[in-house]
Parts: sequence; structure tokens; C-alpha cells
Amino acid sequence: MQEPELHDLSDDADYAASLQHGSASMMRSDSGKHSSSSEHDGAEVVFLKDNVTIHPTQFASERISGRLRLIKHGSSLFMTWIPYNGQNSNARVSEKDRNLYTIRPVPLTEVRSIRRHTPALGWQYIIIVLATGLAFPPLYFYNGGVKEFLATIKQHFFLVRSAEDANVFLVNDFQNPLQRTLSSLELPRVLSVASGQSTSVSVGETFSDQNQERPSGDVNQEGNISISQYSERQRQGVHDPARDLSIQVLEKFSLVTKFARETTSQLFRDNHSNGYGAIERRSNNQPPIDYPQKASHHSNRVPEKSPVPPDSLEFDKVSMEWGNPRQPPLGSDEWETFMDSEGRIVNSEAFRKRIFYGGVEHKLRKEVWPFLLGYHAYDSTDAEREYLRAVKKSEFETVKKQWQSISPEQAKRFTKFRERKGLIEKDVVRTDRSLSYYDGDDNPNVNLLRDILLTYSFYNFDLGYCQGMSDLLSPILYVMEDESESFWCFVSLMERLGPNFNRDQSGMHSQLFAIMKLVELLDAPLHNHFTQKDCLNYFFCFRWVLIQFKREFEFDKTMRLWELLWTHYPAEHLHLYVSVAILKRHRSKIIGEQMDFDTLLKFINELSSHIDLDAVVRDAEALCIFAGENGAASIPPGTPPSLPVDDVLLYPQQELDDIL
Repeated sequence: MQEPELHDLSDDADYAASLQHGSASMMRSDSGKHSSSSEHDGAEVVFLKDNVTIHPTQFASERISGRLRLIKHGSSLFMTWIPYNGQNSNARVSEKDRNLYTIRPVPLTEVRSIRRHTPALGWQYIIIVLATGLAFPPLYFYNGGVKEFLATIKQHFFLVRSAEDANVFLVNDFQNPLQRTLSSLELPRVLSVASGQSTSVSVGETFSDQNQERPSGDVNQEGNISISQYSERQRQGVHDPARDLSIQVLEKFSLVTKFARETTSQLFRDNHSNGYGAIERRSNNQPPIDYPQKASHHSNRVPEKSPVPPDSLEFDKVSMEWGNPRQPPLGSDEWETFMDSEGRIVNSEAFRKRIFYGGVEHKLRKEVWPFLLGYHAYDSTDAEREYLRAVKKSEFETVKKQWQSISPEQAKRFTKFRERKGLIEKDVVRTDRSLSYYDGDDNPNVNLLRDILLTYSFYNFDLGYCQGMSDLLSPILYVMEDESESFWCFVSLMERLGPNFNRDQSGMHSQLFAIMKLVELLDAPLHNHFTQKDCLNYFFCFRWVLIQFKREFEFDKTMRLWELLWTHYPAEHLHLYVSVAILKRHRSKIIGEQMDFDTLLKFINELSSHIDLDAVVRDAEALCIFAGENGAASIPPGTPPSLPVDDVLLYPQQELDDIL
């Protein structure tokens, strides 16, 4: 009996061949027929397979054969199956049945899963399940082609193998927001790699293609339906080609967020009246904060404005100040004043506060960051730190040799290693290559990135490697300029941010939940708007939290932000208040233009490189102080970057049921 296939499609030789040749060979026989249609409609047949059959009854002789197509139109992918005209294998199959079973263009955004069946005897077939729970009849591939069909989808869409069933492939797995956002960090037109059950791959068009208005018309005359009607609802705004493409890929999610909202509607429900950290609102008669607004970059049209409720947050200016001004960065002379004769930091609280308000001169970061990250203890001496470096270097080399010693023959039988190595190698060549430190071919610093991430995947084998980790390591290596020291600083950072990459997404869920509760506390009208627009999952903040605003600021500003976040002053979870501060700075636009999830996601993405770091940090500090104990009570215990807690229920049971 043939065993079920448990390896990823990328391990298959015929899958690899299909990546190189696509479906061109299958399309040649029909290219003349469809070329004019494709040119007219702006659509492209990316997969075509003849003799794909549906069996209306249990009798094998009663079958309806037809042609299966995958059609790319703009940024959308559609599937059709059209029975042949005048070709009836059995007279008892009527024309009515033929029309009944016709699958007219179905957007892949409406597909939940594809189940592949490989019987011991007989033909392979697939069952396509829609988001509604309905399924099409089994499609039998008499002449093979199932792997090529799945490979083509994987080239253009999000496709992951189910953890529960190796023969089920999840399409648009938006119940897995981690993988959706990690995939957004990839550049367009990058071939998919074998990344196991938990990694989705997106390969799509550039946004200049998406932004073109598509002509309407019938792509498939046999299907007798227009694909362009779907694309009309999915037009994008003007594209700035100077922006980082890896940032823009996330914008693709706005094309399919209707499905995302349906599949994640149970994640965060508005059942918070008795929820975690019930909030008692405070107000007085002081005038509300006047946040400056930025012009929209996401659309050329002028949306209709709606009345914007006043900001419910009002500060008592007598009892608190509105954020302290920034100071010059910490310099060498001042740095020495914080240490005693043996190199101990005497007053760690004053030291952290000083860095929060001013940051660190770049030449000092190599000395200061290990303290902020927890690699060095504040009360350690120079001698103790020197000894620790020697011990840790030896330990690092031991772990590194574990993967370096794997022979090619051994690697053939070590699927997880091949998957992680392949994913890391493709990620590091796309990480911060605009910096001279990582620029150019055969850059040794890029190789160091790869080696450190591979070593970490063996050091923490349970967590391994996930997309986004290279973004977190890159500034550390840039500052430390030492492989071993960078590794251990990264290990210390991942002790706190590792839950961001957990497969169950507990770390991300708790942080997004906390942002929701903080917005509810600090801006009730904005919270009400998100409630009305079904945006309480806060997925539009996902990238901010996952990689600590790395894609929202220039590289030097990212380093400034990170070092002040690592001080854990005035609170350990200041990054959550930074998220709230950014949202509040644009509350008038968000509410006034009645932004729904699609529009909001696009707007948030386009804020990248347009955020005033100093102003947002001041706002975040003030929000944190004002929220006080109520703010702290809104954040579940163990929420990153807090160290993990054991046996602690992060949410009250009612809200936990809603989230999970």
C-alpha cells in the first residue's frame, strides 16, 4: 500500500521542476485559444489540466470530464473547472448534470482548504472546501497533475500543510496570523522554500501591477462569468517604488481581508465587560490632547468625513507632565560615572532612565547593549564579564560545530535541518542589504548572520528559526561586530521575544489583546470605532509587535527605539503604549474616514518611515504614566517582553474561549 506523503511539496523533484517550467508545457496546446482573451482581460492562465473528472454517482463509468484552470487576474487567483462540450462518457449523464457541476471562476480567497487523496489503487483526487464549509465534488486527475496544481497555488498564494493532517493544505490560513505576517516579510517574486508545516509562502506581483485599473471582460467564455468584478473591489492606491518592497508585501493582505475577518471573528470578541483587568474610566474638564495629523498616502480619492468624537483622554496637567524632552545620547565620560572602580554599574535604575531619555552614542552601544539585553548583569565586574565572554565563546563554538559537522549525506536524511537552513539562507540575503555593512555579493557579514541564526536554531531547537528573526539579529550584529557576542545578545533578546514566534502564537495574542485593552482604556471612541468595523483582532499592529517596529523606522532610529525599550522604563511593556500612541496620533483620520480593516491595514503599512519617533515616545511615556495601575492590569502576566511565566492563565476563561 502506498504510504501518505508526509514531506513538503518542495522536497518533490517534480515540484521543483514545476517551479522552473511552471505550467507552460500544459498551456502550449491551448495557448492560441487563450492568448487573445488574456491580453484583452489582463488575465493569465497559470495552470491548465485536461481530463480532470467528476463522478456524479458511485459508478466509475458515469463521469464528466473537463478542463481545470487556475487564472491569475491582477493580484487575484481564480479556479475554474469546465466540462467538455459534446463529450459524454455515458448517456445517462445529462446536460443538466454537466451544468450543475460546472465550477465557474472561484477566487482562492474563498477557499479554506484542499484535501489530497492518494488511494492505494485508483487515481489521485482532491476535494476543495470553501470558507463557508461547503465542498466541491472530488476532482479526479486521471493523468496526474495534483502536485503541479498545488505547486502553482503555492507560487501565487498562501498555502500551508495542516499540522493535523499531512494531506490537507490550508489556503489563506488567516487563523494563523503569525505565518501570514511572517510571509509578508518576504520580497515579491521569491521562489518558495521548504519550510515545514508552519511556514506559509507568498509569491506575488509587484504593487505597480496591482495599482493599474483592470479592464472588465470575460476571461473564460466557457465559464460565462467575469473575473474582473472581483478585481474591481481590490484596487490599490498609488505605489511609491522607492519604498522597501518587503514592507509593501503585507499590503497584499488587504485584498483578502474579508475572508480574514470571517475566519478570525472568534479571535477577539467584544465580550469584555467582565474581562481581564476591568477598566474604570477617568475624566475631568481639561481640554483633550490635540494630536497632529498626517496626510493620507494610501489613496488619491477624498473620502467622506464623519464626525470625530473628542478624545476621552484628558490629562491633569498639575499632577503629571506631558512627556519629558529628549536628551543628548550617553557619551563615554558620562558612561564612566555610572561605574565603580571594578566596573559595576552602581545605580542601574538611574542608568536605564538616562538611556531612556537620551539613548547611547553609537560607539558605546557595543558596551551598553549587553547590559540592556540582560547578557551582562549590572552588578558584574570587568573581570567577571571578561571571563564570561571566554566561556560563552567556547560554548558558542560547540553549538556551531553541531550543524557544521552535518555531512551532505546526513543532511539528505535531516529534513528539519534542510528546511531551516534553506529558509535562513534566503532570508539573510534580503535583510538590511541597503546598509553598507550588509551590502554586496559574498558579504562576510551576511554569512555571519546565517551562521548565527543556524547556530541559534540548534541552541533552541524547539523554537528553531522563523522569518523575522533575521530582522531582530541584524542590528545586534551591526553593533557588536563579534559573532559569539552577537549570538549571546540575541539569545538574551529571544528569551523575552521568543514567544512572538511560538506556533500557538500565545505571545502575539497576549500583546494584541493588551493593545486592545489599552485603547479601550485610553481612547473609548477609537475603541468603539474598531468594534464597529470588526477590527478588534488588531492584526494591523502585528508587524509592529512582531519585530519591534523594525520596518516602521530607519535603521538608526530603530536602534534608538530598541535601546530605550530595553531599559524597561517607565514600564516593561512600553512598546504596547508606543502602538497606542501611533494609533491615537491618527485617530481623527481613522475615525473621520470610517476606515474598515482593509483600509486601516493599508494606511498603517504606509505610515512606515513617516512616524516621528521622538514625539511618539513622549506620547507613549505620558500614556503609560496616565494609565497607571489600570494600564498594568490590562496586560496579561507573562506578556512579552516579560520573561515567561508558568502555570498562569493569561486571560480570564471567558475571553480565553473567545480568543482561542
